[in-house]
Amino acid sequence: MVVPNPSLHPHIAGALNSIPAWLLSQSGKVFYSGRGAFSGPSNLYVLGLNPGGDPEAQAAETINAELQRFREGPAWWSAYADESWHGAPPGTWGMAPRILHMLAALDLDPRAVPASNVIFVRSSTEATLVAKKEVLLQSCWPVHEAVIEALRIRVVLCFGGTAGRWARERLGAQQNVDSFQETNRRGWRSETHATGDGRMVLTLTHPGRADWRNPDADPTCLVRRALADCRR
Repeated sequence: MVVPNPSLHPHIAGALNSIPAWLLSQSGKVFYSGRGAFSGPSNLYVLGLNPGGDPEAQAAETINAELQRFREGPAWWSAYADESWHGAPPGTWGMAPRILHMLAALDLDPRAVPASNVIFVRSSTEATLVAKKEVLLQSCWPVHEAVIEALRIRVVLCFGGTAGRWARERLGAQQNVDSFQETNRRGWRSETHATGDGRMVLTLTHPGRADWRNPDADPTCLVRRALADCRR
């Protein structure tokens, strides 16, 4: 049942209040779902690498401003389903329809699935993040840690190799337990790694490059198996 005005889990609220001031002033974004998705238990947590766009052109879109919108905006909301990207109707641009396809196939409401990025800062290149990896992870990961613990997350779904690798490092997910290989000519792989306590980190092909709506490239089966395992 959807609660009209759910409360953000207090542990997550505390972690948000502890984000360093220097990070709050940067162009970026923390959450891609509304407060409702962060108010109660969830088996799944979706993580991209970092917000897309141009940090100079979007300098006013600071992490602090985005958090204010998160706190005051709709409780049940999804950037993938409800936000207009590049002037296109919500849910129709870039990787959004691919993500929505997967969530629909899993019978999940995108507005009820907690979603974020490993790194909150917007950058024009991944190399910029890699150069500042340690300080950025030190500042951003406590929020993810709070989400994973407070919501009892069992499956962390990551877009692309870098996001998956950094999440596996932080969670200690070292055992490769499952995989999916595309049945097209390129044969890209998505993988599942497990932690010692049974949590799973899924490193999927990036939906910005792989069209998950194509059956030959759709790793939904891998996610479905991971979710089924955590419900046993």
